[in-house]
Amino acid sequence: MRQALPEYPWDAMEPYAALAAQHPEGALNLSVGSPVDPTPAAVRDALASATDAHAYPATAGSAALRESIAEWFERRRGVTVAPEAVLPTVGSKELVALLPFLLGIGAGEAVVFPTIAYPSYAMGAALVGADAVASDEPADWPEHTKLVWINSPSNPDGRVLDVDSLRAAVDRARELGAVIAGDECYAEFGWDAPWDERPIPSILDPRVVGDDHRGVLSVYSLSKQSNLAGYRAAFLAGDPDLVAQLLTVRKHAGLMLPAPVQAAMRIALADESHVAEQRARYRRRRDVLRPALQAAGFEIHGSEAGLYLWATRGVDAWEAVAQFAELGIIVGPGHFYGDVSPRHVRLALTAPDAEIAAAAARIGSAPVAGK
Repeated sequence: MRQALPEYPWDAMEPYAALAAQHPEGALNLSVGSPVDPTPAAVRDALASATDAHAYPATAGSAALRESIAEWFERRRGVTVAPEAVLPTVGSKELVALLPFLLGIGAGEAVVFPTIAYPSYAMGAALVGADAVASDEPADWPEHTKLVWINSPSNPDGRVLDVDSLRAAVDRARELGAVIAGDECYAEFGWDAPWDERPIPSILDPRVVGDDHRGVLSVYSLSKQSNLAGYRAAFLAGDPDLVAQLLTVRKHAGLMLPAPVQAAMRIALADESHVAEQRARYRRRRDVLRPALQAAGFEIHGSEAGLYLWATRGVDAWEAVAQFAELGIIVGPGHFYGDVSPRHVRLALTAPDAEIAAAAARIGSAPVAGK
């Protein structure tokens, strides 16, 4: 039997959002990583030109899209996959939440995910009545583990797992007979050395798995790098047998990516220039917000990649959320991301330039009270 689901965590932010709205210059929302920058014109044009979509789209995606995804993996991630070993998904969040179900996991089995993590990993376990286990140490993963989630770069704290760490995780998952899935949606955004100059490794990297993708999946989304969050454009790749299994279940469930979105994805995957422009935008915003926080006495932990700053001044996260709200700034509390980060807050770099600059100015002129 499925366990009772918790309240949606972001509902707890309503009083703080209301407090921030009272600021004379208005609220600045840095709590949610929803893109605000324009979707590339060529991508929008591709979507518009494909709107005569009278037939049902294939759950597997068009042959052209699968080839585009496979080519992108080789070009951007250093990974060789066959077009038959990729699968488009309706955004990445539905896959994260539904993967335990799609794999047939249930009560008496475990889903493992990082100790600091996006809450949908645990929710996927809850939806099927499986045990949700937060653990970063492969040796501690329980024997009844059937699915392991790796998130690199991490949401919320921007940690990157190197090749050795990924290999250790894959080896342990295979020892347990578990599927291991790498959520890699922020891989284009590396900021600190060595990831400012070196590609962030994929779980399917040959240095991790050789040419053996058995039991391994990589999950990716175009929401962040191409500003396609509203398109729900994502995909997975890896073990061809697993992909075939997932495809069969998704066919029965009617999980199909709309044909116009598939056409738009092909254009987005082929063009690297807009991704470079978006990366430059986020770097610029990070370079404004990070020093303002540090000058106000915050320590920035992790945050070496991704779209967030993971900050603390040693006070409880809800206290810090309230302090930011008094400045008209909405941030996310570490409590939302597991039990090991009760004194951190997450600040997103996805607000417009002017709002990031305004937030930095408010923090600088009236530093948040802390320890």
